[in-house]
Amino acid sequence: MENPKSTAQIAGHPIHPMLVTVPIAFFVGALLTDIAYWRTAEMMWANFSAWLLTVGVIVGILAAIAGFIDFLWGRRIREQPIAWVHMAGNLLAIILAFFNMLVHTRDAWTSVVPTGLILSALVVVILIFTGWLGWALVYRHHVGVADETT
Repeated sequence: MENPKSTAQIAGHPIHPMLVTVPIAFFVGALLTDIAYWRTAEMMWANFSAWLLTVGVIVGILAAIAGFIDFLWGRRIREQPIAWVHMAGNLLAIILAFFNMLVHTRDAWTSVVPTGLILSALVVVILIFTGWLGWALVYRHHVGVADETT
Protein backbone atom coordinates (compact mmCIF):
# COMPACT_ATOMS: atom_id res chain seq x y z
CA MET A 1 0.00 0.00 0.00
CA GLU A 2 1.25 3.47 -0.88
CA ASN A 3 2.11 5.94 1.89
CA PRO A 4 -0.32 8.81 2.62
CA LYS A 5 0.92 11.70 0.47
CA SER A 6 1.30 15.35 1.34
CA THR A 7 -0.83 17.57 -0.91
CA ALA A 8 0.99 20.80 -0.06
CA GLN A 9 4.42 20.09 -1.49
CA ILE A 10 7.20 21.50 -3.61
CA ALA A 11 8.91 19.05 -5.98
CA GLY A 12 7.63 16.15 -3.86
CA HIS A 13 8.82 17.68 -0.56
CA PRO A 14 6.03 18.36 1.98
CA ILE A 15 5.82 22.05 2.94
CA HIS A 16 4.39 21.60 6.46
CA PRO A 17 7.45 19.88 8.00
CA MET A 18 9.75 22.42 6.31
CA LEU A 19 7.89 25.35 7.88
CA VAL A 20 7.17 24.02 11.39
CA THR A 21 10.81 24.19 12.41
CA VAL A 22 10.66 28.01 12.46
CA PRO A 23 7.76 28.49 14.89
CA ILE A 24 9.00 25.66 17.11
CA ALA A 25 12.46 27.23 17.38
CA PHE A 26 11.07 30.74 17.78
CA PHE A 27 8.51 29.79 20.45
CA VAL A 28 11.18 27.94 22.43
CA GLY A 29 13.40 31.00 21.97
CA ALA A 30 10.59 33.24 23.25
CA LEU A 31 10.31 31.11 26.38
CA LEU A 32 14.06 31.36 26.94
CA THR A 33 14.11 35.13 26.41
CA ASP A 34 11.07 35.51 28.69
CA ILE A 35 12.97 33.63 31.38
CA ALA A 36 16.03 35.81 30.76
CA TYR A 37 13.90 38.96 31.10
CA TRP A 38 12.21 37.65 34.26
CA ARG A 39 15.61 37.01 35.85
CA THR A 40 17.39 40.20 34.68
CA ALA A 41 14.70 42.83 33.87
CA GLU A 42 16.88 43.75 30.87
CA MET A 43 14.54 45.26 28.25
CA MET A 44 16.45 43.66 25.37
CA TRP A 45 15.08 40.22 26.36
CA ALA A 46 11.46 41.44 26.31
CA ASN A 47 12.07 42.92 22.85
CA PHE A 48 13.59 39.64 21.64
CA SER A 49 10.53 37.76 22.93
CA ALA A 50 8.16 40.08 21.10
CA TRP A 51 9.98 39.62 17.79
CA LEU A 52 10.36 35.86 18.22
CA LEU A 53 6.64 35.52 18.92
CA THR A 54 5.64 37.70 15.98
CA VAL A 55 7.74 35.82 13.42
CA GLY A 56 6.80 32.49 15.01
CA VAL A 57 3.09 33.28 14.71
CA ILE A 58 3.40 34.42 11.07
CA VAL A 59 5.36 31.34 9.96
CA GLY A 60 3.21 29.15 12.23
CA ILE A 61 0.10 30.29 10.38
CA LEU A 62 1.76 29.42 7.05
CA ALA A 63 2.73 26.00 8.44
CA ALA A 64 -0.82 25.51 9.71
CA ILE A 65 -2.23 26.31 6.27
CA ALA A 66 0.09 23.76 4.64
CA GLY A 67 -0.76 21.16 7.31
CA PHE A 68 -4.48 21.83 6.94
CA ILE A 69 -4.26 21.38 3.15
CA ASP A 70 -2.59 18.01 3.71
CA PHE A 71 -5.21 17.09 6.30
CA LEU A 72 -8.19 18.27 4.24
CA TRP A 73 -7.20 16.61 0.97
CA GLY A 74 -5.56 13.52 2.48
CA ARG A 75 -8.30 11.03 3.34
CA ARG A 76 -5.71 8.53 4.61
CA ILE A 77 -4.19 11.25 6.80
CA ARG A 78 -7.61 12.11 8.29
CA GLU A 79 -8.11 8.41 9.06
CA GLN A 80 -5.25 8.61 11.59
CA PRO A 81 -6.72 9.54 15.00
CA ILE A 82 -3.46 11.16 16.07
CA ALA A 83 -3.63 13.49 13.05
CA TRP A 84 -6.76 15.06 14.59
CA VAL A 85 -5.05 15.53 17.97
CA HIS A 86 -1.91 16.86 16.26
CA MET A 87 -3.97 19.41 14.33
CA ALA A 88 -6.06 20.48 17.34
CA GLY A 89 -3.00 20.81 19.58
CA ASN A 90 -1.11 22.89 17.03
CA LEU A 91 -4.16 25.09 16.52
CA LEU A 92 -4.32 25.65 20.28
CA ALA A 93 -0.58 26.44 20.36
CA ILE A 94 -0.83 29.02 17.57
CA ILE A 95 -3.87 30.67 19.22
CA LEU A 96 -2.06 30.89 22.56
CA ALA A 97 1.07 32.19 20.81
CA PHE A 98 -1.03 34.85 19.05
CA PHE A 99 -2.47 36.03 22.37
CA ASN A 100 1.04 35.91 23.85
CA MET A 101 2.22 38.09 20.97
CA LEU A 102 -0.49 40.62 21.90
CA VAL A 103 0.46 40.43 25.59
CA HIS A 104 4.06 41.19 24.63
CA THR A 105 2.99 44.53 23.12
CA ARG A 106 2.47 45.90 26.64
CA ASP A 107 5.13 47.58 28.72
CA ALA A 108 8.09 45.34 29.50
CA TRP A 109 7.47 43.84 32.95
CA THR A 110 3.71 43.39 32.44
CA SER A 111 4.32 41.89 29.00
CA VAL A 112 6.38 39.06 30.41
CA VAL A 113 5.67 38.50 34.09
CA PRO A 114 3.63 36.45 34.71
CA THR A 115 1.24 36.18 31.72
CA GLY A 116 3.78 36.14 28.89
CA LEU A 117 6.00 33.67 30.69
CA ILE A 118 3.08 31.34 31.43
CA LEU A 119 1.79 31.50 27.85
CA SER A 120 5.28 30.87 26.46
CA ALA A 121 5.68 27.82 28.70
CA LEU A 122 2.23 26.47 27.75
CA VAL A 123 2.97 26.81 24.05
CA VAL A 124 6.28 24.95 24.40
CA VAL A 125 4.64 22.13 26.41
CA ILE A 126 1.92 21.78 23.76
CA LEU A 127 4.54 21.77 20.98
CA ILE A 128 6.48 18.99 22.69
CA PHE A 129 3.30 16.89 22.69
CA THR A 130 2.20 17.77 19.14
CA GLY A 131 5.76 17.38 17.86
CA TRP A 132 5.78 13.85 19.25
CA LEU A 133 2.51 13.17 17.42
CA GLY A 134 3.89 14.68 14.21
CA TRP A 135 6.93 12.42 14.57
CA ALA A 136 4.57 9.42 14.90
CA LEU A 137 2.65 10.46 11.79
CA VAL A 138 5.85 10.49 9.76
CA TYR A 139 7.82 7.61 11.25
CA ARG A 140 5.05 5.20 12.21
CA HIS A 141 2.32 6.01 9.69
CA HIS A 142 4.65 7.25 6.91
CA VAL A 143 2.60 10.39 6.21
CA GLY A 144 4.34 12.40 3.50
CA VAL A 145 7.18 9.87 3.19
CA ALA A 146 8.14 9.08 -0.39
CA ASP A 147 8.06 5.42 -1.29
CA GLU A 148 11.47 4.04 -2.13
CA THR A 149 12.12 3.32 -5.75
CA THR A 150 14.25 0.41 -6.85
